[in-house]
Amino acid sequence: MFKKVAADALGLSDLGTIIKPQDYDKVDSDDYVMHEEQEKVYFLIKSKADEYCFTNKALIHVDGTSAMSKKRTLKRYDYFNNPINAVVLETAGNMDRDVEIKFKVGEEYYSIDVDKRQIEQLKDLYKALLRIAIIQEENAKLLKYAAGSLNTAAASVTRTINSASGEEQFRAINQYAFDWMKQAHEAYIRKDFSDVFEKFINN
Repeated sequence: MFKKVAADALGLSDLGTIIKPQDYDKVDSDDYVMHEEQEKVYFLIKSKADEYCFTNKALIHVDGTSAMSKKRTLKRYDYFNNPINAVVLETAGNMDRDVEIKFKVGEEYYSIDVDKRQIEQLKDLYKALLRIAIIQEENAKLLKYAAGSLNTAAASVTRTINSASGEEQFRAINQYAFDWMKQAHEAYIRKDFSDVFEKFINN
């Protein structure tokens, strides 16, 4: 009840409003941030029906069916298995009331309308999402290269295995391959983008 009253006091409309950090505790999505695991909110857009909460680890979307309904659906998209791409910022024309930020996170496409008076803040989010998309694309290529080099090495070693000790050598190769891919996964699948948000978001 308190959060609904507080949210109404933020002067929300059908257009998204960028919420200030001091007001994060007045919105529903803050309840679903994993503060216990060092998750932090860096950017938050709220309209009467929806909330879009960008943390260092995920996009949390509190999806409302309408401004009049109390029903909400919580959707969480962790960046490590929902890559961001197709980031677009659409500025306003003379007669427009809103600007739009568009992007894909995993298989989900978002187009969020924001009050055009907040375009400068939205530019910060655009740059942060664009940088995350670039990092994820580069890391996906490096992970692919790591897997390819491992397959090439494994094929070469397989041809030289001594049949008398084949089982032992197979176990050693299998363990090495597992360790190699585990290290590559840890290196190239990022779960935390705090540094990117802190670089571009000026709270």
